[in-house]
Amino acid sequence: MSEQAGAARLEVRRHRDGAAQSAMDWVAEEVPVALVFNGISHAVMMATPCDLEQLAVGFALSEGIVSRRAEIFDVEAERVCGGAEVRLDIAQPAFLAMKERRRSLAGRTGCGVCGIESLGLLDLSPDRITARPLVADAATIARAASELPARQRLNQLTGCAHAAAWCGLDGEVKAVFEDVGRHNALDKLIGHLALQDLSPSDGFVFMSSRASYELVRKAARMNIPMLATISAPTALAVDIARQAGVALASFCRQNGFVEYTANDKLA
Repeated sequence: MSEQAGAARLEVRRHRDGAAQSAMDWVAEEVPVALVFNGISHAVMMATPCDLEQLAVGFALSEGIVSRRAEIFDVEAERVCGGAEVRLDIAQPAFLAMKERRRSLAGRTGCGVCGIESLGLLDLSPDRITARPLVADAATIARAASELPARQRLNQLTGCAHAAAWCGLDGEVKAVFEDVGRHNALDKLIGHLALQDLSPSDGFVFMSSRASYELVRKAARMNIPMLATISAPTALAVDIARQAGVALASFCRQNGFVEYTANDKLA
């Protein structure tokens, strides 16, 4: 284990131009993280073991286990043998509702729906957000795309981490959270907003990944008006964004981007 949160320093054998030499290199950590609600283990996912309180709070909110921050009374993370455990105390009505629709999530990196028992639990018909619509513009996207790389410290070390950034309406990157799983990175960011009592409707999310279904669904549930990503969206992600009224922009670079919800609200 190293002093760098979320990364380990290991000895490797590096091959270049026909020569090989021993070297030390940084590798991103990936461990099982159990989320325990009122003493009941509800989800186990593979995640980078840093910012775990934010991850748990964000997961509880973005998955609809609780509807607001006030329903979470306490959160405590602890490293255990081979992984980590995060214990949350939540309001009894929310806990009872969770037990009624309980599912066992055995999440893998990059998968936000593993373990769901039936297709009907995917929740593919989101309500429309109430946040004021955002219009993506070149200057805003360019600023976020320019500022994000320098804030991706774990990825700079390992080349193995997704980033979720909270950006102001002018594109300024205000907070960045990283994880080997893109949905975990977003949950960490959502948890940060909740713990800092910041309104999700006062900015937008910029991510270093593709725009997948679960990212858009989480953004919609949190009333985030725009999701911008470096890589491409899926067709389902576009469909969910259009249903929910979330502005979706992908292939975001300093010199341009692609609008996927232009006919709905970006025009």
